Amino acid sequence: MTDMKKTRPERRQGAAVVRGDLVSDSTHDQRLLDRRGPADWLHMDPWRVMRIQAEFVEGFGQLAELPQAVTVFGSARSPEDTPEYEMGVQIGRKLSEAGYAVITGGGPGCMEAANKGAREAGGVSVGLGIELPFEQHMNEYVDLGIEFRYFFVRKTMFVKYSCGFVALPGGFGTMDELFEALTLVQTRKVTSFPVVLMGTEFWGGLLDWIKNTLVSSGKISLADVDLVHVTDDVDEAVRIIADADRNRAERLREEQRAVRNTVGDAQ
Repeated sequence: MTDMKKTRPERRQGAAVVRGDLVSDSTHDQRLLDRRGPADWLHMDPWRVMRIQAEFVEGFGQLAELPQAVTVFGSARSPEDTPEYEMGVQIGRKLSEAGYAVITGGGPGCMEAANKGAREAGGVSVGLGIELPFEQHMNEYVDLGIEFRYFFVRKTMFVKYSCGFVALPGGFGTMDELFEALTLVQTRKVTSFPVVLMGTEFWGGLLDWIKNTLVSSGKISLADVDLVHVTDDVDEAVRIIADADRNRAERLREEQRAVRNTVGDAQ
């Protein structure tokens, strides 16, 4: 029985878990994006909209009542004895102590570390998982876990329910989320949204390339570099998030006062 359990493949598919022969050789994202094959796939795509819509509805419903939250990204491959794992625990703990829920991708490594810190501090620990060709279990420190089939739905949840991003050292997935966030801030799709990189040594080469190549060649402006903050200090990272949060709240109050004054003058 034990040997069978070890050898049986397993995969999460949205809210479901499938094992053995029921595991498909491709994911929902792969099938959605695959344009090869017979033309009947064109007629099936509209039906996928219903499933995509259901994922949005489920995510919105589960996350709508979260307190102010910060999303923490980082490598799934960081063991517990690494500096970035310990940094993840500290950032999760400090964010929770500051009153923020902590959202991660729900997996192992740095994601687990941030969820662990939040959980140990008595905060709200959230994991937003994703169906992958290789299995990645939701870590044990997640209090609210949601499984998604489609990356773009999951990404929407990360941005919609966060007031800032913190990126620990990571790989392609972390880079993907980082640059998507910076693009949204740069184009003002989101406003007052701080992006903090933890680890000056890890991120230093990337920042040098951004300044020396992207800025110098005119691909971005010098002001765009200021959209990202780099630090080794967990307290500073939390302070950057909190300051942006307070500034956003104050601007909202000013806008509301201006609207009330305008209405009063009109009357």
